[in-house]
Amino acid sequence: MSPVTDRAAMFAQLRAGMAELGLAAEAAAVDALLDYLELLTRWNSAYNLTSIRAPEQMVTHHLHDALAVLPSLPARRPLRVLDVGTGGGVPGIPLAIARPDAAFVLLDANHKKVAFVTQAAIELALSNVRVVAARVEDFVADAPFDVVISRAFSDLPSFAALAARFEVGHRRDLVG
Repeated sequence: MSPVTDRAAMFAQLRAGMAELGLAAEAAAVDALLDYLELLTRWNSAYNLTSIRAPEQMVTHHLHDALAVLPSLPARRPLRVLDVGTGGGVPGIPLAIARPDAAFVLLDANHKKVAFVTQAAIELALSNVRVVAARVEDFVADAPFDVVISRAFSDLPSFAALAARFEVGHRRDLVG
């Protein structure tokens, strides 16, 4: 993905997909999302973070998929989001790039994935991301979350049961 033409094509692909989703596509955010994919591609060869290897497929299967939930996230500020089983950082990292006003906790028990996500948050200067290495059953939150999200953690009933203890009051915003 290093040639400029590949990045330009992926930039166009990402913006087009975001437009189809009805999302604003600021150039700086699109660049940051592509920077994330470059990191994911580079680390994936050594750490097997995702089974998807082609960067063009990563745009649709990781970025578009993650960003599709943006309209479902509450607009209120401050917003606290817990990403359970973040793996290689999806959906947490793309959402943190798109919503710099929200605070994200990315949770995973796999230490090699946590190492990657931590490095990605540092390299992308995502001050709104905190990465935690823990099983969801063992994680103790310092405050309740407005949204608990997961992409491929478990089946929906199991996710809902584990995520319910992190909810604010009696309200449940479970996006999965």
